[in-house]
Order: sequence, then C-alpha cells, then structure tokens
Amino acid sequence: MFEFFKTLDRRWIFLLMLLSVAVPILLQTTFPEKASAMAQAVFDEIDKLPEGSKILLPFDFDPASEGELGPMATAFTYHCAMKKHKMYFMALWPVGPQMIDEAINKVIRPDFPELRYGVDYVNLGFKPGNEGVIRVVVTDLKELYTTDDAGTNINNIPMMQGVDSVRDCDLVINVSAGYPGNKEWVQYASTAYPGEIILVGGCTGVQAPQMYPYIPNQMKGILGAIKGAAEYEKLVMDHYPRHITNAEGDQALDPKYTEALRRMGPQLIAHLLMIVLIIGGNIIFFVERHRGMQA
Repeated sequence: MFEFFKTLDRRWIFLLMLLSVAVPILLQTTFPEKASAMAQAVFDEIDKLPEGSKILLPFDFDPASEGELGPMATAFTYHCAMKKHKMYFMALWPVGPQMIDEAINKVIRPDFPELRYGVDYVNLGFKPGNEGVIRVVVTDLKELYTTDDAGTNINNIPMMQGVDSVRDCDLVINVSAGYPGNKEWVQYASTAYPGEIILVGGCTGVQAPQMYPYIPNQMKGILGAIKGAAEYEKLVMDHYPRHITNAEGDQALDPKYTEALRRMGPQLIAHLLMIVLIIGGNIIFFVERHRGMQA
C-alpha cells in the first residue's frame, strides 16, 4: 500500500480534485454554516434600522468578481427590501451599473413588485473619478448626481428629497472588488465623518485582510469572500426565509438566496482533499527518510 501511494500517478490526484469540485456542484450540496462575529455585525447594522431608513449601496465590482461578490449583492438587496429600507444604488466602477441592474432584476422586480422606482429604490449609476467622487458626495451629492442612471432629473425623484449628501443616509453598504472600494469609503467617508457615516461591506478574499484593521471603528463589519457571503446568507434566511415549491412539490429556500452556501460546498471538499494530500505526502516523506536512515 505504501509503494502504491508513493508511486501514484499525479493524474489520479487531478481526477480526485475534479470530482471533489464537480460532485458537490452537480448535487448542489450545502453544509451547515455558523455565522462569525463579523457577519453578525453586518447583519445587525442593517437589521436594527427602522423601516424606511436610507441605505446607500455602492456596487464597486465587475463580472470577474461576481463569483465572490454577486451573492453578497443579492443578499444585501434582499435584506434591505425585506426591511423596507430606501435603497440608493451607485457605482464607482464603469460596469457597476450592470451589477446594480442584475440585483434589481433578480431581487426587487420579481419578489418585491410593490416597491416603486424613485420612491423605494433608485439607481444613480456610475460616476468617474474614483475616490474623488466620494469626497464630493459626502458633502454635496447633487453636485455630481444631477440625474439618475436613466437620465431622470434628480429633483424629480421623490426619494431624493431631503438627501443632499451621503451623511443624510443611515448606512452605507459597499460591495468592493478593489480600487476604488472599501478602503476609499473608509478613508474619505467614515473616517472623515465619524458617527455620521456608518459603513459595512463585503469584499474579495484578497482584499479582506487589508480591511480588518478598520473593524469596528471605521467599519462596523465586513464579509470576506464567498465564506462571508455564505454566513450572511444563513443569517438572512434564518430571519427572513423565502421559500419556493421545488420539482418534488416540497417547500425549499429560494436557490438564488442560497447561492453562496452552495458555492461553499465544492470549496470545502476541495480544501479537505488538499489537506489529506498534504498530510499523506508528509507521511510518505518521513517514512522514506526513516528508511534511508536505517539503511
């Protein structure tokens, strides 16, 4: 048996990795998630606000990061809609409006048809300028945003009445894939106006360690990559479950609100396989070395 594993063709390892990813995807396997303190903090900041609170949602990511950030954007939109908050979408990335439209078309229009554009949610669209945009909108939002994404005059949108700057919003939820994103919202918004601008967000896995030092002062909480998204989905579905009737006629959670939980399945199995292979490789190494010393 030892010799078998010692001389195992690496193509078998590649096959095992393929199966460890493919099988959970095909079976749509999910595993239990326990929310971390970070995910709980994000959930609590949104959930504790009274109905009708003003939420600014800058979606600063693109399709390349949708795998990690798409489920967060969906869950944030759903949670805000369930709480009947006013949602102000904007973007500092050129393709951000595409991500905004996807969230609106996936969540608000099919599941919350009672919400009215311009009254309950608005898409302010993209503005170039990176952190320069943040520095302006924290003092005078309407200096840059004279119209919404469709070209409607900002003064003709009912929910924009009384909203002159980001400081008039009760919470900022930034979904970020890099620059500009979480860090710039910290530097030019929540740090510049402590107590006036409350910030939470979500980001990619490589960006998350850069943001942890800002918790909990400049940011109240952050979701890191698909793991953070899965934890947040679990919290949202525990408190505000949305069921559909599946093919078997049974009630099940709507799959579009458990996407991160499903994406954690192949990741978990693949990581476990890697750990087993690392341990196995080390065992083979030390056994070989021990035999060499005895010889």
